[in-house]
Amino acid sequence: MTETMTTESPYSTLPLEGPHEIGVGHALITMVEPHAGHEREYNRWYEDDHFFSGAMYEPWMFAGRRWVATYDLQQLRYPRDSTSVVEPITKGCFLGTYWITPGRLDDHKKWTFAVNRRLMAENRINHERDHAFTSFQDNAGSVYRDEDVPNEVFSLMDPAAGLVIEVVDAPSAGQRDNLEHWLLDTYLPSRITAGNPVSSGMVFRTNGPDAGMKPEVRARLAKVANGGCRLTMLWFLTEDPRDCWQSFFSNEVGHIKAGGFGELALIAPFIPSKMGTNIYEDQLRAPSHRGGASGSATPS
Repeated sequence: MTETMTTESPYSTLPLEGPHEIGVGHALITMVEPHAGHEREYNRWYEDDHFFSGAMYEPWMFAGRRWVATYDLQQLRYPRDSTSVVEPITKGCFLGTYWITPGRLDDHKKWTFAVNRRLMAENRINHERDHAFTSFQDNAGSVYRDEDVPNEVFSLMDPAAGLVIEVVDAPSAGQRDNLEHWLLDTYLPSRITAGNPVSSGMVFRTNGPDAGMKPEVRARLAKVANGGCRLTMLWFLTEDPRDCWQSFFSNEVGHIKAGGFGELALIAPFIPSKMGTNIYEDQLRAPSHRGGASGSATPS
């Protein structure tokens, strides 16, 4: 009688090893610009395919949300003369934010880069786009307005009315910890208070482009971490950023400089995209360059 040998599947053994804690350990923060004239093609490819096949299907990534900066929101960005994040400053009208389980970033990246190779081979990658600011980042901490604000793990599930991404740089990589502590212990608690339009703020350590990225993407993102000096903040808003920009966000250059630990590289407002529709397609470009886009809110 021949004895049948069975081998356990990795699907049944891998979950038994490594961290399995609740929390936002890491993030993929990706700001992308579709090429002019390809906005609908890019948007439908990203939402109908890539959001799932290239992101949410992958292990250890447990939440994701897309955001959009219409032309008027792009004009609110500053410092206008800054080129250390993206040039021109209006580049990157779509933002994706994804949460990754603590301690599982390397595991996630191994899978996701392998999936990307498969999607390339299957011709399921849209090339009519540029990465403006894309990085796997490490969560440094969160600040909440009060005890009733949902924990960070829920922050992408019920989308905020607006999201502001703020990129700040320490004078050197060795001084980034000082900037991080000031943001989390002093600055954000002083700003995220009752009556203000922010429910919570998160700080991330911005990492450089990963070796698993395509060479052309890696080259384009060479300065994304600014030599290890950079932190990324996400402000979750209770109202449209256009309604509070002048009163709350118009002086971040001064606020950050006054702290003495770093300087502002970029601040940019977004609103949640209406996923499954093309509702903002005709609002991404200057009025004279919009052409005949329909902007239909009807799902494709």
